Amino acid sequence: MKQNKTVDQEIELTADATNRIAQDLAVILSDTYILYVKTQNFHWNVTDPRFYALHKMLEEQYEELAEATDEIAERIRMIGHRSPAGLRQFLEMGTLEDSPNDLSGNQMLEQLLRDHDTIIRNLRQKIEEFIDLDDQGSGDLLIQRLRAHEKTAWMLRSHLKNI
Repeated sequence: MKQNKTVDQEIELTADATNRIAQDLAVILSDTYILYVKTQNFHWNVTDPRFYALHKMLEEQYEELAEATDEIAERIRMIGHRSPAGLRQFLEMGTLEDSPNDLSGNQMLEQLLRDHDTIIRNLRQKIEEFIDLDDQGSGDLLIQRLRAHEKTAWMLRSHLKNI
C-alpha cells in the first residue's frame, strides 16, 4: 500500500499522519466523553455517608472532563479532520462501557478508577506514537490529559483506601 507523503503546508504533517492521529484522538475523545457522562451521572446519583465530599469531587471531575472533550475535539479540527459527535458514535468508537444503575458509592469510585486507568494506559501508548509522527502538539495534549487522569486516579484511590 502506497503511503501518502503529501504534507499539509499549514500544519506540516502528512495526510497519513493526520488520518492516523485523528482516528486515535477520536477514540480518546469518545472515552473522555463516556467518562464525562458517567462521572456526571455518579455526581447526580451518589448516595453514601460521604455524600457531600463525593458529590463535590465528582462535580470537579466531570467539569474537568467537559473541558477536555472540547480540547480534544478542537485538536482533531486543527489537524484538518471532522470530530465525532453523538452518543451512539462515542459508544461505538470508545473502549469504555456505560455503567449500570444503582451502584454504591464505592462501586462508582471503583468503576471510575478502572476507566481512568484504562485511559492512562491508552494515552501512554499514543503519546510516543504521536511524537514519532512529528505531531508534538497532539503529543503535548495527551501529556496534559495523562497528568489529569493520573491525578484523578490518585484521588479516587485515596477515597478507596482501607475500605
